[in-house]
Amino acid sequence: MSEPTAEKERHPIGHAWLRRELGLPVPPPAVESYIVAGARRTETHGSRIVELYPRQYATDGSVVSHLRFALRHEPVDLGVLAAALKAVEAADIEAWVRAEPTGAFSRRAWFFHEMVTGRTLDLEDAGTGNYVEALDPNRHIVAERRNSRRHRVADNLLGGPGLCPTVRRTPKLTEAMRQSVDEEARALIESYDPVILARAVNYLYTKETRSSFAIEGETPNASRTERFVAALRAAPDLDPTDKAVLVRLQGDIVDRRYAASDWRRSQNFVGATVGGYREEVHFICPRPEDVPSLMDAWTALTRRAVEGGVDPVAAAAVSAFAFVFIHPFEDGNGRIHRFLMHHVLARRGYSPPGVIFPVSAAILRDRRGYDAILETFSRPLFEFIRWRWTAGREVVVENETSDLYRYFDATSFAEYLYDRVADTVRRDIEEELGFIAVFDRAFEAVREIVDMPDRRASLFVRLCMRNGGRLSAARRDGFSELEDAEIEAMEAAVREAIPG
Repeated sequence: MSEPTAEKERHPIGHAWLRRELGLPVPPPAVESYIVAGARRTETHGSRIVELYPRQYATDGSVVSHLRFALRHEPVDLGVLAAALKAVEAADIEAWVRAEPTGAFSRRAWFFHEMVTGRTLDLEDAGTGNYVEALDPNRHIVAERRNSRRHRVADNLLGGPGLCPTVRRTPKLTEAMRQSVDEEARALIESYDPVILARAVNYLYTKETRSSFAIEGETPNASRTERFVAALRAAPDLDPTDKAVLVRLQGDIVDRRYAASDWRRSQNFVGATVGGYREEVHFICPRPEDVPSLMDAWTALTRRAVEGGVDPVAAAAVSAFAFVFIHPFEDGNGRIHRFLMHHVLARRGYSPPGVIFPVSAAILRDRRGYDAILETFSRPLFEFIRWRWTAGREVVVENETSDLYRYFDATSFAEYLYDRVADTVRRDIEEELGFIAVFDRAFEAVREIVDMPDRRASLFVRLCMRNGGRLSAARRDGFSELEDAEIEAMEAAVREAIPG
């Protein structure tokens, strides 16, 4: 792709204009629009989308005209829109609504203004006009409608005023939804014997547990592994929106000495130690005083994600990533973040009953991609957070930052989770089911040749399967009781059981 049109030849409009002209302390929108000389076209620069409009789209330069353009032509970026609506004079929105009392864009601006500011404008309730949707479902993943009678706006937002990520309906996301990976998983599972499936599922729960801890650089002991596996098995019925349940879950997955009794009360950050002594900060978490209200809003968001008709994978991404960005505990946030993916997918019936998609295993294979996707949120925030080290090497945040975590574009997180779900279904689940089926055939064939104890036969088969169907020379001494001809026949039986 070519570089964007030269700055002097383009003029921002909509969200981009509001952010620049009002000096809004928020990251740029994922989609930016500009007026240019020439035809209407779209440019893609990595994850950044630039929409170029011919001159007839130019506005009169007022705040209202740019709000109108944003609501009419662009996907809503609530981070920019909320900051803009808090910055403009309430009288400007009131005058707009009075001039266009049944206008779709004026009523949406009115609805969003009262939602993000918490202030009621000096306007009578809308009495006439068809309901208009808060988010355009052709541009966004939306929830089931909740009508706001005051504005005659159908509230189809994923969350509420306290926490409301948005997910754009991109071509990649549309294609991922079309593929119906959940149905693919069901067809795969139904093609195997229930006994094989049960054994595979047991392994997949353990694999998910170990992978989730490995992402954090930890190797859990048997007790912590058992507790986390039990939590994953209970994921469909466990209610993480109950604070007591969530606190108890945190206690189950961390070292008992670091179990929480409430939300954190100190400033958290995510970083790394460089050179063995210097702390490098990668992500500044919300201030501790903001955590209770953010978690109350997260509860409402997650309940709506589960119950509000949102695409299941997008719902899981929104709930899980919003949680990890809030970071409500001192420890265990990452593992709970990935647990929440399973909770939502299971509650929505996307993952088959009793079966887990070991998403953490797919994430572990893609650590760079996982870190990069987290940085799409954390890196832009640094510019707008004023923080400092104390003498005791604690981080202190000195400005109001809560809205940076309340309103963000979660599109890339939904796309990422869809990729990892597809990968784990087509790799982890398929490979494990296939491995067990091959193992059973090989095991029975080996036992037909030599009536070995189960543990010895199982070891022989596993060693051969790891080595292309042959017992390595280094391992032959471990089966000294067998004759060469028996070993050769058993190796041939293992190779015959392996497809291809």
